[in-house]
Amino acid sequence: MTDLLPQLLSALMLGLLGGGHCLGMCGGLMGALTLAIPAERRHQRLRLLVAYNTGRILSYTTAGLLLGLAGWALASGPLATLMRSIAGLLLIAMGLYLAGWWSGLTRIEALGRGLWRHLQPITRRCMPITSAPRALVLGGLWGWLPCGLVYSTLLWAASQGDALRSATLMFTFGLGTLPVLLATGLAAERLVSLLRRRGVRIAGGLLVILFGLWTLPGPHQHWLMGH
Repeated sequence: MTDLLPQLLSALMLGLLGGGHCLGMCGGLMGALTLAIPAERRHQRLRLLVAYNTGRILSYTTAGLLLGLAGWALASGPLATLMRSIAGLLLIAMGLYLAGWWSGLTRIEALGRGLWRHLQPITRRCMPITSAPRALVLGGLWGWLPCGLVYSTLLWAASQGDALRSATLMFTFGLGTLPVLLATGLAAERLVSLLRRRGVRIAGGLLVILFGLWTLPGPHQHWLMGH
């Protein structure tokens, strides 16, 4: 449990601050979803947005479970130390990304473009959003949209060597993205602007980097635990 808590905090921070940092894409999607709700169903907007985001978070969790099984197979052998090193380095990279100091993670988006080409036509069939089940399906599909931060978090979660833990981390990451995306869909600009503040992003990025350093195997772990 002592080992899991920093990871859960990292996943939550990545989702919360990553959502504020990536509003260019995510905000556009939420705007498109809101516009896809027919006028006579606008009073159900919150319920439909919650259903959409539930589907999206479930898709993250499913991806974490599937990739976590592959990570478990690797970590069960002599590659366990290597997997932990990869996890630490990915956390450091994501901390740099959140703080706005390095954006190399966006290159990972190319990994999912082939899959998204097959899924994108299906998303169009789900519009307009006329019911919560339809919003849930659409969210589940849009959860596979190529995103450097999501993919990096997924690789980090999979490197834990435990499928259930990987799924839990991706679920927690998804919960972290929920406030900013709901706020975007409901036009709650105050929360969005708070999460986009440079000071908030840098503080969160530094904390994630610290967790990454703690994850890397070595004698420095005992020093960090003591402080």
